[in-house]
Amino acid sequence: MTTTSPTLPDTHHMNAAAWITWAIPGVVWGTSFFFIAECLDAFPAPLITPLRVLLGFATLTLVPKARRTRIERADLPRVVLLGVIWMAVPLSLFPFAEQHVSSSVTGMLNGATPIFVTVVAAAWAKSRPHRLQVVGLLLGLGGVVLIALPAGSGDNSWGGIALIFIALVFYGFALNVAVPLQRRYGALPVLWRTQGVAFVLTAPWGLATVGEARFEWGATMAMVGLGVLGTALAYVLMADNAGRLGSSRASASVYLIPVVSLALGAVVRDEQVAAWSVVGCGVALVGAWLAGRQPRPVAQADEPELAGAAQPTRRTAAR
Repeated sequence: MTTTSPTLPDTHHMNAAAWITWAIPGVVWGTSFFFIAECLDAFPAPLITPLRVLLGFATLTLVPKARRTRIERADLPRVVLLGVIWMAVPLSLFPFAEQHVSSSVTGMLNGATPIFVTVVAAAWAKSRPHRLQVVGLLLGLGGVVLIALPAGSGDNSWGGIALIFIALVFYGFALNVAVPLQRRYGALPVLWRTQGVAFVLTAPWGLATVGEARFEWGATMAMVGLGVLGTALAYVLMADNAGRLGSSRASASVYLIPVVSLALGAVVRDEQVAAWSVVGCGVALVGAWLAGRQPRPVAQADEPELAGAAQPTRRTAAR
């Protein structure tokens, strides 16, 4: 996910094609939790993350900007850190969580990522969130409670929900660490290197479970979609959108993630979702949007920032 704070996209000068292009990253990322659930039918949980990261890394290798941009040696430790807290750990937690939690609930909870990012950013800067952000944080917290309480019964487990929250905490720190690096080098070069680090870290665990995997067309195609689309091409398109629309407008498509996850889980996988969880999803999304808002001068325009790369601002948000 992009590390910029989403705002609702400016509808001026956006034709049908522009709207479709804007929506694709959010739709693709929204399918990720569905793909993970499908992959679990044939792949052991420890193998899913190294495979998706390897596919994403291999795909981004084909993008010249990702591999040719040089990162200064002094920044490499931060890249390694991001490989751990942005990729290796949280991406490994989701497959284990989805063994106990439905893909739709996982996607809805993931919509609260901006809440965690805003809290970490405020603590990091030792500054108090402004009034609108506080309202957003409270709303977001209430929405998360509404999602989690009904979800903690039935086919879902509190242990799986706890794993999702741990992953979101990691995202909260990771997306704040990524801000200065992506400002300096662009999104894709940083992402490509963090994926390389994540693969090295997760591959040994995955290799130990290769013997438990079996071939199924559905699960294999889901893995390709998860790695090539969700872990690579969606980022490339997001970077292109940021160059044309501005990073804030482009990143607003992340609000489609829980909606797509809910739809795929309920319609395709026939998952049962409590009505209060759906209400909580809506409340959490409103809270996430408010938490990501930041007052700015009236005269300030939302210009594209460093065209061709999804550049973060201090208003950080979800993956």
